Amino acid sequence: MKSSNTILGLVAGLAVGATLGILLAPDKGEKTRKKIVSKTRETKDKLKDSFDDFLDTVSEKYGSIKDQGEELLKKEKEEIKEKMKKA
Repeated sequence: MKSSNTILGLVAGLAVGATLGILLAPDKGEKTRKKIVSKTRETKDKLKDSFDDFLDTVSEKYGSIKDQGEELLKKEKEEIKEKMKKA
């Protein structure tokens, strides 16, 4: 979770910095608006990629935990069957 928050913070900081840099640059209004639209799209794409990476990581961890839980449950069931046979 910390890494995803860091990534999102970094992307947001980059977006704010890029937007301020564009707004403070001495260009005509039309050029500035085009730059803002372009940077906004780039930032959106980066944010989407970061979020997709985050979802992939969460899915992988969930799958791993699920597999471990199923394996543990299977072992416990086998141990219970063995104890019942001995009783």
